[in-house]
Amino acid sequence: MKSIILAALALASAAALPAEAAEGDTVKAIRARGELLCGVSTGVSTGMSTLDNQGNWKGMEVEFCRGLAAAILGDASKVKFVPLEFRVAFTTLQSGAADILTRTATWSYSRDASLNLDWGGVYMYDGQGFMVAKKLGAKSGKDLNGASICVSAGTTSELNLADYFRSNGMKYTVITGSTREQNQQSLESGRCDAYSNERGGLAASRTAMKNPDDWVILPDVFSKEPLGPTLRQDDARFRDIVAWTLNIIIAAEEFGVTKANVAEQAASSTNPEVQRMLGKTGEFGKMLGMEQDWAVKVIAATGNYGELYERNLGSGSPIKLDRGLNSLWSKGGLLYSPPFR
Repeated sequence: MKSIILAALALASAAALPAEAAEGDTVKAIRARGELLCGVSTGVSTGMSTLDNQGNWKGMEVEFCRGLAAAILGDASKVKFVPLEFRVAFTTLQSGAADILTRTATWSYSRDASLNLDWGGVYMYDGQGFMVAKKLGAKSGKDLNGASICVSAGTTSELNLADYFRSNGMKYTVITGSTREQNQQSLESGRCDAYSNERGGLAASRTAMKNPDDWVILPDVFSKEPLGPTLRQDDARFRDIVAWTLNIIIAAEEFGVTKANVAEQAASSTNPEVQRMLGKTGEFGKMLGMEQDWAVKVIAATGNYGELYERNLGSGSPIKLDRGLNSLWSKGGLLYSPPFR
């Protein structure tokens, strides 16, 4: 009995001691391969993951993947983007054909609990709504009784839509599409009266219409849609790296660290938490099996959260979507990072 107790105490003591992290299987595979496999949209998710006419990937989720590549491989360009329709996105991730999915995937109970998936935090708090033609005259979703509604098949949006009409005692006809682009085309051609999606997605879709001013997003928000990087549930170390990459980007905004000044801040900041985050003090990189300056590389690749949002979704983009809940906690939003301590 004494030997069992001593062994248990030894294990507990070892667990309590800080140590250099073991490299997880996913990170090993990424480093051996020399690139990160990042599942994204089929290239039509404006502001999140878009393929331009020159074959360049752009968008907030694309840039997050580049920041993660900078963290793990030291080079933001070492990413292979894997375009996926939503109906195959989760199975592609589960099969190992992608390391991570950054494809506007809502974090939900059933996905987390039954699909062997995990989320590395939330990089956009969104909610579902409706877009209609101005000439329809609808002022809210309550005016859509009997309407035909376009929605992406097999998504939480389809389920939320059913809940909304059922809870309001209304009827509708569902018209499903496999992509956002297909739903936009159906709406514009008059095949459906309204298109329902996350409001950020609706704002992006409106910019792609032939006459954007002919369309309006109704004020209703009838779901919570926390969007974030999606992972397999088999590698806790990789999940930590993804989550803290996002935390670095959020904390950088709070502390005024930008893409332009990150090197200067790493060298001269007197803020103790900035010093820890950027690797000047402590051994925080080693705890995750990363380089000491990994946060510097992430911010140099993406900038802070405010920069990332503004150029892809905010005032510096065609979408011009207000930050709302995606503001820092100190400015009335939901964003903040756990402490670097």
